[in-house]
Amino acid sequence: MNHRDRQPADMTSPWRRRFLVALFGVLLSALMLRAFYIQVWASDFLHRRGERQQTRMVTLPAHRGRLLDREGTPLAISAPVQAVCINPREFRPDEAQLRRLARLLGKSPGKLARQIESHRRSAFLYLKRQVPPGVAGEIARLNLEGLFFRREFRRYYPMAEVTAHLLGFTDIDQHGQEGLERRFEARLLGLPGKVKVIQDRRGRVIERLDTLQPPRPGHDIRLSIDRRLQYRAYLELKRAVSEHRAKGGMLVLLDAHSGEILAMANQPTFNPNVRPHRLRSGGYRNRVVVDSFEPGSTLKPLSMACALKSGAVRPRQIVDTRPGWMRVGRQRVRDHRNYGVLDLGGVLKFSSNVGITQVALRMSPETFHACLRELGIAAPTGIEFPGEARGKLDPPAGWGRFEQATLSFGYGLTVSALQLARAYTVFADDGVLHSVTLLPRDHDDKQVRVLPATVARNVRAMLEGVVSRKGTAWRARIPGYRVAGKTGTVKVAVAGGYARHRYRALFVGMAPASAPRLVMAVVIEEPGGKLYYGGQVAAPVFSRVMGLALRLLGVPPDDIPGTGSAVLVKAGGGLG
Repeated sequence: MNHRDRQPADMTSPWRRRFLVALFGVLLSALMLRAFYIQVWASDFLHRRGERQQTRMVTLPAHRGRLLDREGTPLAISAPVQAVCINPREFRPDEAQLRRLARLLGKSPGKLARQIESHRRSAFLYLKRQVPPGVAGEIARLNLEGLFFRREFRRYYPMAEVTAHLLGFTDIDQHGQEGLERRFEARLLGLPGKVKVIQDRRGRVIERLDTLQPPRPGHDIRLSIDRRLQYRAYLELKRAVSEHRAKGGMLVLLDAHSGEILAMANQPTFNPNVRPHRLRSGGYRNRVVVDSFEPGSTLKPLSMACALKSGAVRPRQIVDTRPGWMRVGRQRVRDHRNYGVLDLGGVLKFSSNVGITQVALRMSPETFHACLRELGIAAPTGIEFPGEARGKLDPPAGWGRFEQATLSFGYGLTVSALQLARAYTVFADDGVLHSVTLLPRDHDDKQVRVLPATVARNVRAMLEGVVSRKGTAWRARIPGYRVAGKTGTVKVAVAGGYARHRYRALFVGMAPASAPRLVMAVVIEEPGGKLYYGGQVAAPVFSRVMGLALRLLGVPPDDIPGTGSAVLVKAGGGLG
């Protein structure tokens, strides 16, 4: 190769070297300037930006207060669980991981994939809430990018369907929706906390920076309910509804002196531990409180008390019910048979419509109406429960004689099972009407005397006769205890009148009759078998539940051989 061939390479080589040196110098200067900008000039700005990307304000759920029975046993509790969450922008599991996750979440892989894809532009998505800790632990071990957890609580009801209608339930965010959960929402609901944390890209908390507001748990609430009696009430009511193929039932048990509710049951029931949206509409209604119906013959003792109080009849009054019916205006009032001549106790013992009609028509409509209102008919009971039914009692200006007659034996007005039980506290506590409560108390500050004690005792003695062997409520008897009460068998009202073969069976009573401690109302809705009278269907439920209650509460027996209701009648003036 000659000198001419080598000359161009030798001439350009220094230029290239200088260019490369200059280029590296410029790049190095740029890097140094960038480093200076980041480390000195923009350090505060970038630090704040980095904090914003990693720092989050996290809400700490508060523990909801518990509902307890009168002895402090939990009836509703909140347990910690986890919500499974993802950042859809970062969540990219493979097919095998998606299948395992879907299985743990109880979903199909296809449904889970569609759920994720439909939120792909979002930065947050709940995959499932209220996941038990064990399942959450298995999901965490999958170690999936973009998946994280949030702590929350789930409400559990240890007695499940036994207390369902009474307690109600909460929604997924722990807000009360029905029953006492709703009524006491303000006291049960805690105040969530707020804390500032640093999270990694998976949403896991790396460091807690500051607690801005600690969570404040809700308050526990102790109820007057006795879980032992509540369970027996539920069991016996369910048994009766099943045995008689009935559509439903109601039961409420009261302390006769304090007005405390010791048990309250409904049938059919539901399990509040299962999401309530699966229930039929109205399936979680506490019918003891919110439903009203015609009470039938269970109103007759109240009509009798009003007549005695007003002086319209005397304790030794005799009533001629022959020939088993009577005309009132253009209508007839009938008995099941001709009971002949009865004293006032006999009118209740045999549940004579003709007899109680003659008694009630001796009062003016205004007197009768005012007395029924004083006894709590169509008036609120004062219970701490949402949606209480008031019942219906029309003003006396619209009554004719037949309307007054039918009212006396429980048609043409409506009450709730709770109102009916409350009204009978008048007979149990010698003329004192009690308010009712679901909270424990030793004394009823709202009690009011509405009957003379002698009148209340006389009617109570008559109600003992109803539970005698010749009365309509023989099946309500309890070995070792005297029982007083009244049966009722009511035709179910339908559009245009009453159904021919649909009935409501009732029994309301108290024990021990010598000095009542407890009052109970039992209602069986539309029994479908051959037995449908209150004495056949409702009275046995009363006997079994009341018998256990008296024994558990340590109430001494009062059915002593050689004594009986006659002594009480004499003390109250006698029946003749």
